[in-house]
Amino acid sequence: MRRLRNVKIVATLGPASNDYDMIRRLSEAGADVFRLNMSHGSHEEIRARHAVIRQIEADTGRPIGILADLQGPKLRVGTFAQGEAELQEGQDFRLDLEEAEGDGTRVSLPHPEIFAALEPGSTLLVNDGKIRLKVKDCGREHADCTVLVGGTISNRKGVNVPDVVLPLAALSEKDRQDLEFVCQLGVDWLALSFVQRASDVEEARKLAAGRAAVLSKIEKPAAVTAFDEILAASDGIMVARGDLGVELPVQNVPPIQKRLVRKCRAAAKPVIVATQMLESMIESPMPTRAEVSDVAAAIYEGADAIMLSAESAAGSYPVEAVTTMDNVAREVEADPTYREVMDASRAGRKESVADAIVGAAREIAETTNVKAVACFSQSGTTALLTARERPHVPIIALTSLQETARRLCLTWGTHCVKVPEVERFKMAVVSAIRVARAEGFAEQNDQIVVTAGIPFNQPGSTNILRVAPCEERLIFASDQE
Repeated sequence: MRRLRNVKIVATLGPASNDYDMIRRLSEAGADVFRLNMSHGSHEEIRARHAVIRQIEADTGRPIGILADLQGPKLRVGTFAQGEAELQEGQDFRLDLEEAEGDGTRVSLPHPEIFAALEPGSTLLVNDGKIRLKVKDCGREHADCTVLVGGTISNRKGVNVPDVVLPLAALSEKDRQDLEFVCQLGVDWLALSFVQRASDVEEARKLAAGRAAVLSKIEKPAAVTAFDEILAASDGIMVARGDLGVELPVQNVPPIQKRLVRKCRAAAKPVIVATQMLESMIESPMPTRAEVSDVAAAIYEGADAIMLSAESAAGSYPVEAVTTMDNVAREVEADPTYREVMDASRAGRKESVADAIVGAAREIAETTNVKAVACFSQSGTTALLTARERPHVPIIALTSLQETARRLCLTWGTHCVKVPEVERFKMAVVSAIRVARAEGFAEQNDQIVVTAGIPFNQPGSTNILRVAPCEERLIFASDQE
């Protein structure tokens, strides 16, 4: 199941993709990582989906990444006596802590932490921004607002507060329980919602305790402002354009996306571009031209992965959606312009021996007839640094740790293979040659670049490189030792 593209595809599982046959079809169509949305489904349903993915992994012999997406705190208004109310532009409307059902003049907002942070002039968005309120006056238990954009407001609609950093942790009590559950289950990545500051990420990392990598979802203006600190604290990033497009003017989102993707690449940390990528394919077997262009733009920007949400979780055409993403990716990456963009956007600064080694590996691959760069990586760092270079040839990521192989499924260009532990560099070279030939990357008269760290099994010690011929005599000689 060698992929003929570099960008990875993340597919969300749900009612439309809930059994072995469908999930395997998604994997075969091109899904590299499966997302388990903790906002939907019981722990038993999540456990069952996890087991199916691991069974498919065993049956296909290919590592599969699993991303558990934590819900985060949900801010919602209360209920209305009539189920809903109609708000007119320019009218007054109050939000408060009263438990009484709402009407056309007020409704409960059972979140005192919001009132503690609001100031006159603050904006409140209801129902994905369809209703917009501006705070005139506020206290610890209320906010008197003017309706800027009216419409129908109904029971328990979500509330966004775009221009205020709320005194809320990114992890609710439900999130802490879900985090512990999925870590014990054995997921590879945790996606953290409602991130506003680096300390939100640090709390999740502490609770995960190395059992899963932590990926921060950038969906609030505060996260964009504090992005450098959040990136430093995270193992990866998701540009969650849905909420980001609600809380910021929509025209701000594309340049933010481009900027964040480049920063992630420079830091050698994987980045997913997500939300509404092929939204029309929830109901249609064909995407719109604009959606295809949106997917292509994320690939041209150098994203490590692109993600399907409702398209694969609840849509009528989940396999077709994955296939469409795969086809778009292969076409974009075959475009000479794509390679020009990748080369032009490469960070030039080398700060360590490992940086220099992976940079040399990429340069050798560009100037000689090398078929692949094979990197031995226990922690995944070498593979991440190699992927940052965006080499012209495939990256074979070799590791003796299954969890590392699975986490790297999210990283650009990596073909992940679990191999036995090696103690000497010669055996690492032999192992790389065997994999390159078995997986169809090289043949008898070809060469590959092999990188590793000596001594072995020490994370972050990449310090050696060899150009190796893929000759049977090398493999045969090693078998005689």
